[in-house]
Amino acid sequence: MARESWKQRQLKREKTVAKYAAKRKELKEKGDYEGLALLPRDASPTRLKNRCSITGRAHGFYRQFGVSRIVLREMAHKGLIPGVRKGSG
Repeated sequence: MARESWKQRQLKREKTVAKYAAKRKELKEKGDYEGLALLPRDASPTRLKNRCSITGRAHGFYRQFGVSRIVLREMAHKGLIPGVRKGSG
């Protein structure tokens, strides 16, 4: 499981990206790259990392469900995901 600080840092980045999205778009349209450079680094959407909403795991992430492969498997076995069932046997 990911450390709680990583999850919190990711949430902070998401808020920063949302806050500066309009400003970044405006500066990009103008071609003002010096102005873009003055914005916080975490304002760039490329700094975001897909993480499991439950465990915070970064690898094996399924975008459709918003969770990692491990959590997806557990939820599917418990019947928590509609339309998903075991593939064999």
